[in-house]
Amino acid sequence: MSPITAAPTAIPLEAPRLGEPYLLTPGPLTTAYSVKEAMLRDWGSWDGDFRAMTAELRRHLLEIAGDVDGEFDCVPMQGSGSFSVEAMLGSFVPKDGKVLVLMNGAYGKRISQTLTYLGRAHVDIDKGDYMPPRGHEVAAALEADPEITHVVVVHCETSSGILNPLKEISETVYAHGRKLLVDSMSAFGAVPAGIADFRYEAIVSSANKCIEGVPGFGFVLARKSALEEARGNSHSLSLDIHAQWDHMNKTGQWRFTPPTHVVAAFLEALRIHREEGGVPARGGRYARNRDVMVAGMRGLGFETLLADQWLSPVIVTFFSPAHPAFAFDRFYALMKEKGFIIYPGKLTVVDSFRIGCIGRMDEHVMRRVVEAARNSLTEMGVDTAAPPAIALEERSRLAA
Repeated sequence: MSPITAAPTAIPLEAPRLGEPYLLTPGPLTTAYSVKEAMLRDWGSWDGDFRAMTAELRRHLLEIAGDVDGEFDCVPMQGSGSFSVEAMLGSFVPKDGKVLVLMNGAYGKRISQTLTYLGRAHVDIDKGDYMPPRGHEVAAALEADPEITHVVVVHCETSSGILNPLKEISETVYAHGRKLLVDSMSAFGAVPAGIADFRYEAIVSSANKCIEGVPGFGFVLARKSALEEARGNSHSLSLDIHAQWDHMNKTGQWRFTPPTHVVAAFLEALRIHREEGGVPARGGRYARNRDVMVAGMRGLGFETLLADQWLSPVIVTFFSPAHPAFAFDRFYALMKEKGFIIYPGKLTVVDSFRIGCIGRMDEHVMRRVVEAARNSLTEMGVDTAAPPAIALEERSRLAA
């Protein structure tokens, strides 16, 4: 399937407590009980202990990124992942800059929409739901428009589950003298996205994704040179990455009230991430989750939106069955009764749904997911999960 290597689970994973269902989503996701426990204590945002926690958080994220030369710094930002993406765009793209947006799903489109709100000039390459942008397409766009200063791309587009070829894209961008910004919201921590993996100016992710923390803040890993150049670019007081970075380095504190409990939970999630074996082990577990789940779902007749080579280890999109008795709302409810919360689809041409592979679960859980799907179809009176012909025709047409 994708280049992420599947590996057996290396550490025991406890089941959710207190009757919680597994969240088969791209985040929020199922977390370890010890991550939840870490939120039971209150912290003062100004206190030295919490300042030390912020410093530890920043240091460990830089370690994950492989910043051995001190060329980068980490800036956590309050809010959801979209807050950090907007902060990245508004801070690192100057007001007279121009952005090439590479999109193949809802989150690439959201980036384009954000740039419109920010008043930043931009052009788009839209590949639809099925295919990634490729290096030669990026090269052609950059050669055709010398005013483009930055390229921005979503690492893992979770509306489809596609894993975009970042190394190929990065090499093209810098060969043409431009700068790359990366939304690695649902990939960082499990998919290689370090400084040595491909070049970029800044990359953003969120606490509640592959590190397996809870929602409340995102974080930006950026070149210090880019952070310095970001002074005065931002459209926003609260989303000014340079101002947040400068204030943290001077005081050790966040500029505005931080999500203290979320930070405490994230430090525990980082500890578990290191104990598991870091990015290779976390990505390997997720890839194994994907492989077991996809094989089982295909055995029931389901078809994936994407070809195997583009399937990410984060989330997989399936076409909804053509059977007249299938209704997603009913399927969702039956899966929830069995302990699994799945995700609706975001495609426009055909009906679909998504199943996440990330969170505190392993391939044994994914086998239970497949069995729950089998039993739910039976309860609905659906004897085959084969998709409508139009779905396969559309996939073949757009992938050609």
